[in-house]
Amino acid sequence: MIQIVDAALADTTRKSKGGLVCRKGCTPCCIGVFAINQLDAARLRQGVAELAARDPERAAAVRQRARDSVTRLSRDFPGDPKTGLLGKTKEDRRRFEDFANEEPCPALDLDEGTCDLYDSRPMTCRTFGPPVRAEGGLGVCELCYHGFSEKEIAACEMIPDPEDRESRLLKEVEKGTGLRGETIIAFPLAA
Repeated sequence: MIQIVDAALADTTRKSKGGLVCRKGCTPCCIGVFAINQLDAARLRQGVAELAARDPERAAAVRQRARDSVTRLSRDFPGDPKTGLLGKTKEDRRRFEDFANEEPCPALDLDEGTCDLYDSRPMTCRTFGPPVRAEGGLGVCELCYHGFSEKEIAACEMIPDPEDRESRLLKEVEKGTGLRGETIIAFPLAA
């Protein structure tokens, strides 16, 4: 599935003709928490384990940033701070909208402006920037596509998972781990 999403991003980048300005050091999208599913969480756990084999010091830094983040966020976490699962009530969802919007991602190396787990990053990270259809229409990073018309932006639309493989894989992961529900990046990395 990752190859499909990455191929869709490459196609969108080609069609964008310079409109997609994501690059090393551009990190606004790495600030503030967002929900991830258990497939993303499993990928992150695997990624930090692989990083530990290659670069134990860097992996330890990622884990420490994640533990520090969990400590900072647990008191007001809109869910279960022990499991890291986000709450499912309307009130929990409302609280999450304004939750930790200034918290840097624990995978972000603030000094380098790079993601230490780039190859294992969640789907939201893989699809942020290019135009992607969502409930509210076509979403795009406000830093990208300056000077492009709506029609030109729409022509660059990224369709990351046209066959909805993620849903099937997510069910398999949830069945295998017994974990169901969404979390945030810090929790699987802090474990």
